[in-house]
Amino acid sequence: MRVQDVRLPGGDALDQWCELLIHTATPEVGKQWTDTGEIHEERDLKGRAEGETRTVPGHPALTRILRQHIEDEHLKPGDLLFPGETGGILAGSVIRRAWRSARKAVLPPHVFDSPTGRRVYDNRHTRLTKWLNDGIPPAQVAEWAGNSVPVLLATYARCVEGQLPDLKRRLEAAGDLPESADAG
Repeated sequence: MRVQDVRLPGGDALDQWCELLIHTATPEVGKQWTDTGEIHEERDLKGRAEGETRTVPGHPALTRILRQHIEDEHLKPGDLLFPGETGGILAGSVIRRAWRSARKAVLPPHVFDSPTGRRVYDNRHTRLTKWLNDGIPPAQVAEWAGNSVPVLLATYARCVEGQLPDLKRRLEAAGDLPESADAG
């Protein structure tokens, strides 16, 4: 992701949510699986037309972190947000080592040793589950995630929990059948 793909609000704006503009996917697939012999393969986004982008919201805490990172590193719009040692894509092994160190630093040993958040990709599952549990409509979550609603629900519907009391209140507030005048 390049700096120009991070839309940061002005520092004095009331709404401090940023937007991340996703153009392509560049998965680490291994040299033997690419036509170019490179470790990464740049692809268009799944389920989208060639060149189409996807916008994902970034929490105000992420806005503060990214704003500070861009300032501290003196990054320009065309620069990679997190460049590798030689200026190219950050190596997957570096990301995995940093993730492991971060998990070890903040998690109790029994959680660190569990599968919870073991892979960086697990953050995606955690975020999508959280959005759904927070009541974000599945169509919106699917759009942000780059999934179809059927794929999203097939994967995450069983993870949604804790919404029943709120749903009952909303249904009651919407009204129901009128009371019968001659009930009793």
